[in-house]
Amino acid sequence: MKLTHLDKHGRARMVDVGSKPPVTREAVAEGKVFISPGTVQAVEKAGLPKGNPFEVARIAGIQAAKRTAELIPLCHNIGLDFIDVDIALKEDHFHISSRARCRDVTGVEMEALTAVAVTALTLYDMCKAVDKKMRLGEIRLVRKEKRDLSSG
Repeated sequence: MKLTHLDKHGRARMVDVGSKPPVTREAVAEGKVFISPGTVQAVEKAGLPKGNPFEVARIAGIQAAKRTAELIPLCHNIGLDFIDVDIALKEDHFHISSRARCRDVTGVEMEALTAVAVTALTLYDMCKAVDKKMRLGEIRLVRKEKRDLSSG
């Protein structure tokens, strides 16, 4: 298997996508922030020192997706058509999901993953005063797809 971000000498490089046609691309990612029962209760009662974490974290994830090429050195700068982040409070964790879409020559999976990761970090920051044992995890790409622009 060949790593596309390495040249024949093993040096890092940005992949040349100049000859590829633009298509509609979408990616979905998810992740979790594991929290204590006390943190769940504090969030449900809006009792965190920094306030309600949901909107702050959601906006942070959206902003991060828009800046992925600045954060990940070899990512292409793409124009996002859509990015959404959803956060659900579960029994022992926050469940984060993101969906990113563009019309471009390269995919949006890094943008979807970045949105989840930064959302998770923001939730961690918002809750760290009440929960010293939080864990971030299970960040993964759920799905990616592409569709020819002429197919509608």
